[in-house]
Amino acid sequence: MDSNERLFAVLCHVSAFIGTGLILPLVVYLVKNKDGATSAKHAAEVLNFHLSMLIYAVIGGILSFIGVGFLIVAAVAIMTLVCGIIGALKASRDELYAYPLTIRFVG
Repeated sequence: MDSNERLFAVLCHVSAFIGTGLILPLVVYLVKNKDGATSAKHAAEVLNFHLSMLIYAVIGGILSFIGVGFLIVAAVAIMTLVCGIIGALKASRDELYAYPLTIRFVG
């Protein structure tokens, strides 16, 4: 993987921290997927993870009315932080990181 591909992959993994959320991985996936680039695989993995965490956070928000949801929302926040850092570190070493508890939406 060349340096530009590696940069796109790392940026996708840290997109939640830099304020682009789903937008950056979606753009990278749509642009790079046609080329079969490695960064598109990273972007797809990040998109799947962020969409899964969004679903879990919504469920946690709904369940917060009965008191359990706050734990789910806190777990989602911690997991997003930790897994994003692990994913970025693996991407910088040219490794694809498979996020845990991820529902596969994107190819």
